Amino acid sequence: MNIDNYKQILTKYWGFTSFRPLQEDIIRSVAEGKDTLGLMPTGGGKSITFQVPALAHEGICLVITPLIALMKDQVARLNSLEIKSLAIHSGMSSEEIDNTLENAIFGDYKFLYVSPERIATRIFQGKVTRLNLSLVAIDEAHCISQWGYDFRPSYLKIAELRDHISDKVPFLALTASATPQVIEDIMQKLAFREKNVLKTSFDRKNISYLVRKVEDKGSYLINTLQKAKGSGIVYVRSRKRCKEVAELLVANGISADFYHAGLTDELRDKKQDFWTRSQTRVIVATNAFGLGIDKSDVRFVIHWDIPDSIENYFQESGRAGRDDQAASAVLLYSPADKGRLIDTIRKKFPPVEKIKDIYEATCNFLQVPLGSGKDNVFDFNMADFVSKYRLPVIETYNSLQFLQREGYMEFTEEINNPSRVHFIVSRDDLYKFQVANESFDGFIKLLLRSYTGMFSEFVPINEEALSKKSAATRDTVYQYLVKLSSFNIIRYIPGKRTALVIFTEERLVRKALMISADNYLHVKEKYENRLNSMIEYADSDNRCRSVMLMDYFGEESDRCGRCDVCRERNELDLSKYEFDLILDEVIAILKEKNPDAEELVKLIDYPEDKVIKVIRWLLDHKKIIPGSDHKLSWVK
Repeated sequence: MNIDNYKQILTKYWGFTSFRPLQEDIIRSVAEGKDTLGLMPTGGGKSITFQVPALAHEGICLVITPLIALMKDQVARLNSLEIKSLAIHSGMSSEEIDNTLENAIFGDYKFLYVSPERIATRIFQGKVTRLNLSLVAIDEAHCISQWGYDFRPSYLKIAELRDHISDKVPFLALTASATPQVIEDIMQKLAFREKNVLKTSFDRKNISYLVRKVEDKGSYLINTLQKAKGSGIVYVRSRKRCKEVAELLVANGISADFYHAGLTDELRDKKQDFWTRSQTRVIVATNAFGLGIDKSDVRFVIHWDIPDSIENYFQESGRAGRDDQAASAVLLYSPADKGRLIDTIRKKFPPVEKIKDIYEATCNFLQVPLGSGKDNVFDFNMADFVSKYRLPVIETYNSLQFLQREGYMEFTEEINNPSRVHFIVSRDDLYKFQVANESFDGFIKLLLRSYTGMFSEFVPINEEALSKKSAATRDTVYQYLVKLSSFNIIRYIPGKRTALVIFTEERLVRKALMISADNYLHVKEKYENRLNSMIEYADSDNRCRSVMLMDYFGEESDRCGRCDVCRERNELDLSKYEFDLILDEVIAILKEKNPDAEELVKLIDYPEDKVIKVIRWLLDHKKIIPGSDHKLSWVK
């Protein structure tokens, strides 16, 4: 293997002359046929690690990802680079899926993106043996672990692919964040032939992690952004607050816009593009904002609301400073936030009987008979569902999430599928049709001028754009498409925006619906642990923020010197060496005896003024506490 060949591919398609840290190591490992787990930070260039080796070898790379928006984005980008790529996800008809798989088998394509719940379907497993696979890449690999923060049962089926493909095809699992326990779980669940983990440090040396304990977040945000330079992201938890905060910033002269999943694809793309090109300075967003962000000069990421896990916080804050220049990650935290976060436990885990109620209501709403429904995909309008059965939205959403975790169904949040067209006649037969039906000739020519590839696959189209080009109404365009479909000239699938429910098992009677109490409590306990770690991070004022984050991910790290805790320590006018030297002495003494402050100062052989500064800091941060007799004790 010559790494120069890979660098030539990198330069040809992406314009880079060298790989980022770890990219080359992962590519070498995969090229040697090794199963590989790559841990790379957000923005570290994960896709390059499978796209480059796939282009260097014969065959097609199978990419498994649960993120449909990211899947569509990557396929569009690859095709724009003239790299033939396809995607299969739950919003597609069985005819589209079959057509896509046939193209993947015979059409000299290099990438096939698949959502995980499609892996176990009969249609996929029936054809995967005929694919000339070069590599299987599994994105968001932490989803396979029940210890992780985003477990998806469909990921557990991925290892079964090994029964259908050559044992020479390596698996490449990728994730941006995983604890040591999750790392081991990923390799075990994917049946790695041998353990092989490649990772960079999670430590982002250029990011200053700050926690600001404020009651009036709006005023703090306005004052901060009026002083700060550069562009950034403000993360909030609700769509309503998203818009409110953006309007507050604009009202105070700050260039800002809002972004959430409830907006149309066109509007979201427009807002993201404006922000990426710095025409908008601040984007206020829910966690829907983040996929495919290509902006390296983000100077700050501010969390208005506290996330429910360190993993989520670390991933979102990691969108700052990808250019390796100084950046800030700020968490706004008020006393009320802790109570609200703890209250999410109750909302996140509805009673088991309520989850069963939601299951039965969902089956009835979608008219799924007992014993049927497996692998079927249904449009699912959440608003209509909760309205019909008078259900609370949050409890319903979390019940569906739990049913997904238990493996009964997959629930995708709202996705937008554009209209698609596929010509099902040959070019010769189409020409004969045009000659015999002159009234359709102009419209067919417009279609063929506007889009390519429609004879081999379903191609996304835009009725609005066709309307403008033809100076006809949108309804006229729609009628042409419907009529051509009725004449069996094309297959036309009108676009729709909807959430989906996919039944991974047939509908069961209520008493057969097994939601293990142990599993329920296990999941709840893990969630509470992640929540408590996040609260501890926000509450703490005596441990370096970076050290806390690195410790969570199983890494050792020195005090960063930049976070709010370190900055306060830096004001003591002591070097890290001096502070730690005195601190070690204090700990050693207090393990043996309990002197008062005056005695403690005398017991340490170091300049008195510096010892006093350290002891005062430790007292202020409650690392040492005085008893009623003023004797000091070390707080573990």
